[in-house]
Amino acid sequence: MMKFLERLNKPKLAYVKVEAVDSRFPVVMFCGGYRSDMEGTKALYLEEQCKARGQGYVRFDYSGHGQSGGVFEDLTISDWLEDVLDVFAALVNGPVVIVGSSMGGWIVLLMALRLQESGLVRGLVGLAAAPDFTEEMFYDRLDEAQQKALMEDGIVYVPNDYSDEPYAFTRAFYEDGKRNLVLNKKRSLRHPVKLIQGMADKDVPWQTAMAIKDCFGLSDADVILIEGGDHRLSAPEQLAVLWDITQGF
Repeated sequence: MMKFLERLNKPKLAYVKVEAVDSRFPVVMFCGGYRSDMEGTKALYLEEQCKARGQGYVRFDYSGHGQSGGVFEDLTISDWLEDVLDVFAALVNGPVVIVGSSMGGWIVLLMALRLQESGLVRGLVGLAAAPDFTEEMFYDRLDEAQQKALMEDGIVYVPNDYSDEPYAFTRAFYEDGKRNLVLNKKRSLRHPVKLIQGMADKDVPWQTAMAIKDCFGLSDADVILIEGGDHRLSAPEQLAVLWDITQGF
């Protein structure tokens, strides 16, 4: 059943929580992508698997997404990171495996860096993780006229391959992205990270997974490249890989 997390001076967040039956397992927390909501294939699949295992599970909508409050165009990576931290504090606050899809992969890396000293993060799973994608959007998807419009007008609209509605890309979002870059220097995490990346992904090239691997000092075994996999990674055999990794922590 969907509920709402009420917060002081922040948008309310829609969420679904599955209570744990077996306390041996960490809670799985799913963080979706840019303009995605918690009703997607991967979020629902993980819920089904966690229920069958007796494992706790949380999915939610970022502010400005899905059923949550807030205006999308007013929000940034920092706002959505706060959403994730608030959901964790209110609904989990214990051992957790964090799964991040696309933009969610960026946010969970930021979250894990914040929670590094807590000892509560059992592991991270990145699905087509897209850290620092605001830089790619600005330099690779916008032409000079659009870049100028973004900086002068504060917003441009970028074609969306998954909907007739274009993405709204704001200057505030772009500048906030710069403050949250994670691939700009070597970093370390105390907990394991596993990356699943499709080699036919047109939105996040497979080289991004390798950049994360190099930045965070991951091993070759920590990166699973799926031949023919696209950005969604929602085919049955790809979902099976996701669950195999998620339940392994």
